[in-house]
Amino acid sequence: MPKSSGQKLKLLYLRDILLKRTDDNHGMTATEIIDALSEFNIKSERKSLYDDISSLQMYGLDIEKIKSNTTRYYVASRDFELAELKLLVDAIQSSKFITRKKSMELIGKIEGLVSNFQGKELKRDVFITNRVKGLNEKIYYVVDTLQTAISNDRKVSFLYMKWDIGQGANIVKTARRDGKRYVISPIWLCWDDENYYMIGYDSEADKIKNYRVDKIESVDILEDKREPNDEIQKFDGAEYTRKIFSMYGGEEFEVTMLVNNELVGVIADRFGDDIFIVKENDNQFRFSAKISISSQFYAWVFGLGGGVKILSPQRVVDGFKEHLNSVNNNYSADNNDN
Repeated sequence: MPKSSGQKLKLLYLRDILLKRTDDNHGMTATEIIDALSEFNIKSERKSLYDDISSLQMYGLDIEKIKSNTTRYYVASRDFELAELKLLVDAIQSSKFITRKKSMELIGKIEGLVSNFQGKELKRDVFITNRVKGLNEKIYYVVDTLQTAISNDRKVSFLYMKWDIGQGANIVKTARRDGKRYVISPIWLCWDDENYYMIGYDSEADKIKNYRVDKIESVDILEDKREPNDEIQKFDGAEYTRKIFSMYGGEEFEVTMLVNNELVGVIADRFGDDIFIVKENDNQFRFSAKISISSQFYAWVFGLGGGVKILSPQRVVDGFKEHLNSVNNNYSADNNDN
C-alpha cells in the first residue's frame, strides 16, 4: 500500500485497532498503538496520535485512558454490551431452526462487534451444538422473501415440504400435495417453541394457517396483492400466538378452566397477566380464554397433573377424555408385548 494512501486511512485503521485490540480490561500504550499502525505501513508520531485519538473521541468513539506507570487507551463502550451479545449467541445456539453452519457464521459475525479478547468469551458454548438443528440452509432467504412480501402487501407461492419414509427405510423430504404450490397471503412471522413460523391467510380454505418456515421451499413473490379481508386487517399477532399451542391450532373455542391457585404463574405465562380470573374457593380460581384446540393443548393440561380442569364447553371436555383414552389404550394389556 503506498504511503500516502495509508496515511489517508490512518484514522480508520486507528479506530479498528482500538475496537479489536482494547476493551475495559485491555488497554494499549501510545507505543503499542504506533507499532500496530506500522503493521499497515502507517507511520505515526506521538503528537499526531494524540490528535487522532481526540478526533475519534469527537466523532463519538468512547475512548478512555488509564494512567499508571504508563498511559493506556481503550474503548470503554460499544453499541452492544458483552452481556447482550452473550444473550444473542445463546439464542442462536439454542435455536433449532438455525443450522449448525449458519449458527457458526452468525456467531462469527457477532464476535466482530467486540474486542478479540471478548470474542473468546462468546465462544464459550460454541461446541455445545450436538442438539437437533435444522437442515434448511436457505431459511434466511425464505424469511427475507416473506418479509418483503408482507411489506409490499403481496401474496407468495411456495412448495411446502414434509418428511416421509423412503423405500430404503430412510427419511426423505417430499413436497406436500404432490408438488402443488401453495398460494398464501402472508401476515406475520413469529418464533414459537424453537421453530420459525409464517402465519398467512389461505383464501382457498378461507382461514388463517401456520407454516413452518424451514419447510418452505422455492418461495416466490406474486404480483397479486394480499387478500383485503377483515381477518388480515384485524390480525393481532400477540393475541394469536397466546391462544395457539405450539402452532398446531385446531378449531377455536372459548374454554373455561378451573385452576389451583399455585398454578397462577403458569397461567399468566401462557395467557398473559391481563386475563380476568374469578375466585372459585380458597384454593382455586377459574378463567376463560379463546384457545385453538389441539393435542398439544390437551398435553399441556395433562402435564399440569390435575391442577387444571376443563369446565366447558362440553365438546372440549369430551375431546380431552378421548385424548386420555387414546393414550391409555396404547398401554393396555392387549397391546403389551411383554
